[in-house]
Amino acid sequence: MTRLWLVRHGPTHAKSMVGWSDLPADLSDTAAIARLRAYLPAAPVVSSDLIRASATADALRPRDRLPHDPALREINFGAWELRTFAQIEAEAPATIRAYWETPGDVAPPNGECWNAVRRRVDAAINGLLALDHENLIVVGHFGMILTQVQRALGIEAYAAFGHKIDNLSVTDLAFAHGAWTVGKINHTA
Repeated sequence: MTRLWLVRHGPTHAKSMVGWSDLPADLSDTAAIARLRAYLPAAPVVSSDLIRASATADALRPRDRLPHDPALREINFGAWELRTFAQIEAEAPATIRAYWETPGDVAPPNGECWNAVRRRVDAAINGLLALDHENLIVVGHFGMILTQVQRALGIEAYAAFGHKIDNLSVTDLAFAHGAWTVGKINHTA
């Protein structure tokens, strides 16, 4: 059995859609980082290669730090990157609503559809599960974590979007003998 501890990176304070832009995380809340560190098991840590995730992973002071994995990145928002929902809705209301309300094959211009994100992250997580760690901490992003909530619960993407994933929260999932077990979703220490 492998238990995955999915941690969302520290806040960026951006008020727009942030996917593959490499914005730093605000890790100044040292008390929250200390609580998170105390809550998590002593386990190997892997993160997305984006600085907000990798810096959050480093702040956990892991003894065993695995290489960054670009497949654990956030959703690629393409032309919507660093734009607000209101800005995009003014230009393409049907497309942005379809992206969030009927996630699947709808994609932002030059970006990723939900199904592509899910395939990318599933493949990365499958590779991590093959390492056969008892516990593994994965520091990543909102969309990345929701793909695995969707997978573990066996729900549709729209239902997965109903889950809140706060910055510095932990979602724990376990995988054994081909089956998922879901622990806490969006737990803040």
